Amino acid sequence: MDKLGYILLADDNENDLELEQRALVQCRLANEIVVVRDGAEVLDFLHCRGPFSGRTPADPLVVLLDINMPKLNGLEVREEMKRDPQLRLIPVVMLTSSSERPDVEECYRLGANAYVVKQVDFAQFADAVKTIGKFWAVLNELPRVQSRSPVAGT
Repeated sequence: MDKLGYILLADDNENDLELEQRALVQCRLANEIVVVRDGAEVLDFLHCRGPFSGRTPADPLVVLLDINMPKLNGLEVREEMKRDPQLRLIPVVMLTSSSERPDVEECYRLGANAYVVKQVDFAQFADAVKTIGKFWAVLNELPRVQSRSPVAGT
Protein backbone atom coordinates (compact mmCIF):
# COMPACT_ATOMS: atom_id res chain seq x y z
CA MET A 1 0.00 0.00 0.00
CA ASP A 2 1.11 3.53 -0.66
CA LYS A 3 2.39 5.53 2.31
CA LEU A 4 -0.33 8.11 1.59
CA GLY A 5 -2.92 5.59 2.60
CA TYR A 6 -5.58 3.95 0.52
CA ILE A 7 -9.33 3.78 0.07
CA LEU A 8 -11.06 0.41 0.38
CA LEU A 9 -14.01 0.27 -2.02
CA ALA A 10 -16.46 -2.58 -1.44
CA ASP A 11 -19.18 -3.07 -4.06
CA ASP A 12 -20.40 -6.04 -6.09
CA ASN A 13 -22.01 -4.02 -8.89
CA GLU A 14 -19.51 -3.69 -11.75
CA ASN A 15 -21.19 -0.58 -13.21
CA ASP A 16 -21.15 1.20 -9.84
CA LEU A 17 -17.54 0.14 -9.25
CA GLU A 18 -16.46 1.55 -12.58
CA LEU A 19 -18.21 4.85 -11.91
CA GLU A 20 -16.88 5.08 -8.33
CA GLN A 21 -13.32 4.38 -9.41
CA ARG A 22 -13.53 6.83 -12.32
CA ALA A 23 -14.88 9.56 -10.03
CA LEU A 24 -12.10 8.99 -7.48
CA VAL A 25 -9.45 9.12 -10.22
CA GLN A 26 -10.98 12.32 -11.65
CA CYS A 27 -10.51 14.16 -8.38
CA ARG A 28 -6.77 13.41 -8.73
CA LEU A 29 -6.25 11.70 -5.42
CA ALA A 30 -2.82 10.13 -5.11
CA ASN A 31 -4.28 7.41 -2.91
CA GLU A 32 -4.51 3.84 -4.08
CA ILE A 33 -8.02 2.44 -4.48
CA VAL A 34 -8.37 -1.18 -3.39
CA VAL A 35 -11.49 -2.98 -4.61
CA VAL A 36 -13.26 -5.92 -2.99
CA ARG A 37 -16.53 -7.36 -4.24
CA ASP A 38 -18.33 -8.95 -1.28
CA GLY A 39 -18.60 -8.68 2.47
CA ALA A 40 -16.45 -11.72 3.20
CA GLU A 41 -13.67 -10.22 1.05
CA VAL A 42 -13.87 -6.96 3.02
CA LEU A 43 -13.24 -8.78 6.30
CA ASP A 44 -10.59 -11.07 4.80
CA PHE A 45 -8.81 -8.00 3.49
CA LEU A 46 -9.03 -6.06 6.76
CA HIS A 47 -7.88 -9.09 8.78
CA CYS A 48 -5.08 -9.94 6.28
CA ARG A 49 -6.36 -13.47 5.74
CA GLY A 50 -6.89 -15.81 2.82
CA PRO A 51 -5.83 -14.26 -0.48
CA PHE A 52 -4.84 -11.08 1.43
CA SER A 53 -2.60 -12.79 3.99
CA GLY A 54 0.56 -11.33 2.42
CA ARG A 55 -0.57 -7.71 2.26
CA THR A 56 0.91 -4.95 4.37
CA PRO A 57 -1.37 -4.69 7.41
CA ALA A 58 -2.04 -0.94 7.12
CA ASP A 59 -5.65 0.11 7.62
CA PRO A 60 -7.50 2.07 4.94
CA LEU A 61 -8.18 5.79 5.29
CA VAL A 62 -11.85 5.00 4.72
CA VAL A 63 -14.02 2.08 3.65
CA LEU A 64 -16.70 2.88 1.07
CA LEU A 65 -19.16 0.08 1.78
CA ASP A 66 -22.23 -0.99 -0.16
CA ILE A 67 -25.05 -2.55 1.88
CA ASN A 68 -26.30 -5.09 -0.66
CA MET A 69 -23.37 -7.43 -1.27
CA PRO A 70 -23.14 -11.22 -1.41
CA LYS A 71 -21.81 -13.49 1.38
CA LEU A 72 -22.02 -10.80 4.07
CA ASN A 73 -23.93 -7.58 3.54
CA GLY A 74 -22.56 -4.18 4.46
CA LEU A 75 -24.50 -4.09 7.74
CA GLU A 76 -22.93 -7.38 8.83
CA VAL A 77 -19.47 -6.15 7.80
CA ARG A 78 -19.89 -2.90 9.74
CA GLU A 79 -21.16 -4.80 12.77
CA GLU A 80 -18.07 -7.06 12.71
CA MET A 81 -15.80 -4.03 12.33
CA LYS A 82 -17.43 -2.32 15.31
CA ARG A 83 -16.87 -5.38 17.52
CA ASP A 84 -13.18 -5.58 16.60
CA PRO A 85 -11.00 -3.14 18.60
CA GLN A 86 -8.49 -2.97 15.73
CA LEU A 87 -11.11 -2.15 13.10
CA ARG A 88 -13.69 -0.05 14.93
CA LEU A 89 -11.93 3.28 14.36
CA ILE A 90 -11.64 2.87 10.59
CA PRO A 91 -14.07 5.36 9.03
CA VAL A 92 -16.90 3.76 7.07
CA VAL A 93 -19.06 5.53 4.52
CA MET A 94 -22.08 3.55 3.45
CA LEU A 95 -22.31 4.21 -0.28
CA THR A 96 -25.44 2.39 -1.29
CA SER A 97 -28.57 2.40 -3.40
CA SER A 98 -30.80 1.81 -0.36
CA SER A 99 -32.63 4.85 0.93
CA GLU A 100 -34.70 2.73 3.32
CA ARG A 101 -34.99 4.47 6.70
CA PRO A 102 -34.25 1.27 8.71
CA ASP A 103 -31.00 0.78 6.74
CA VAL A 104 -29.93 4.37 7.41
CA GLU A 105 -30.71 4.09 11.13
CA GLU A 106 -29.01 0.69 11.48
CA CYS A 107 -25.84 1.92 9.75
CA TYR A 108 -25.54 4.84 12.14
CA ARG A 109 -26.32 2.59 15.11
CA LEU A 110 -23.41 0.41 13.99
CA GLY A 111 -21.09 3.41 13.87
CA ALA A 112 -21.09 4.37 10.21
CA ASN A 113 -19.48 7.77 9.71
CA ALA A 114 -21.70 8.73 6.78
CA TYR A 115 -24.53 7.36 4.67
CA VAL A 116 -24.68 8.35 1.00
CA VAL A 117 -27.39 7.16 -1.38
CA LYS A 118 -26.12 6.38 -4.88
CA GLN A 119 -27.75 8.85 -7.22
CA VAL A 120 -29.45 7.66 -10.39
CA ASP A 121 -28.03 10.66 -12.23
CA PHE A 122 -24.46 9.92 -13.37
CA ALA A 123 -23.10 13.43 -12.78
CA GLN A 124 -24.60 13.72 -9.29
CA PHE A 125 -23.29 10.28 -8.32
CA ALA A 126 -19.81 11.08 -9.64
CA ASP A 127 -19.79 14.41 -7.77
CA ALA A 128 -20.83 12.68 -4.53
CA VAL A 129 -18.01 10.11 -4.84
CA LYS A 130 -15.47 12.85 -5.61
CA THR A 131 -16.55 14.79 -2.54
CA ILE A 132 -16.31 11.68 -0.36
CA GLY A 133 -12.86 10.86 -1.70
CA LYS A 134 -11.49 14.35 -1.20
CA PHE A 135 -12.85 14.66 2.31
CA TRP A 136 -11.66 11.30 3.65
CA ALA A 137 -8.34 11.14 1.80
CA VAL A 138 -7.29 14.79 2.06
CA LEU A 139 -9.17 16.77 4.70
CA ASN A 140 -10.03 14.28 7.43
CA GLU A 141 -7.64 13.72 10.34
CA LEU A 142 -7.52 10.15 11.58
CA PRO A 143 -6.56 9.13 15.11
CA ARG A 144 -3.00 7.90 15.45
CA VAL A 145 -3.01 4.17 16.01
CA GLN A 146 -0.14 1.78 16.22
CA SER A 147 0.41 -0.23 13.09
CA ARG A 148 -0.64 -3.77 13.60
CA SER A 149 0.62 -7.04 12.34
CA PRO A 150 -1.60 -9.85 11.14
CA VAL A 151 -2.57 -12.30 13.85
CA ALA A 152 -1.72 -15.91 13.09
CA GLY A 153 -4.76 -18.06 12.54
CA THR A 154 -7.23 -15.26 11.82
